[in-house]
Amino acid sequence: MKKQQILAVPLERITWEGLDIPVLLEAEWFARWQQDEPSLEFSLQTPVRATLHLERHDGNILLQGQIQGEVACTCSRCLDTFAQPVATTFEMLIKVGGPPKLEPELELNADDLDEEYCSGDQLDLDALLREQILLALPLKPLCRESCLGLCRRCGANLNQEACTCQQSEGPTTMAALAKWKKRE
Repeated sequence: MKKQQILAVPLERITWEGLDIPVLLEAEWFARWQQDEPSLEFSLQTPVRATLHLERHDGNILLQGQIQGEVACTCSRCLDTFAQPVATTFEMLIKVGGPPKLEPELELNADDLDEEYCSGDQLDLDALLREQILLALPLKPLCRESCLGLCRRCGANLNQEACTCQQSEGPTTMAALAKWKKRE
């Protein structure tokens, strides 16, 4: 099943003078994204605003954009949900037509990584905005840099309470894994 393109711009609308597109990404847009990718690890906190400028450039399309908003992420240390700011500025060259056939051992340079391809009569902005939002998010989101995480023994959130377990008593989960490995 082909995904529905919501933010698509016909290529004939993009001129040498340029086309400015203000975009407001709200709950409905994020719900479609989560439906397309159920493993998405964040949700919408506040609407995400994007400002896009598209212009023809040597037969291709130059896309300049800015994205700002907040998404709800889960802290990778303490598992609390928190508001993660999304703020990025980007620029990319979108080549009209399919990608060229490459030799199997061709090395890509930094400029090659900034290129996208558009084959067809419309430019899919959904995919480009999704990609830029993902690139703006940290790989391991933290509610704060000084997050203490969870106790390895009892699972208490160390940001909210001191754990009641004795640090020297009982095996840790890692000790249990080491014992299991010795059995092999």
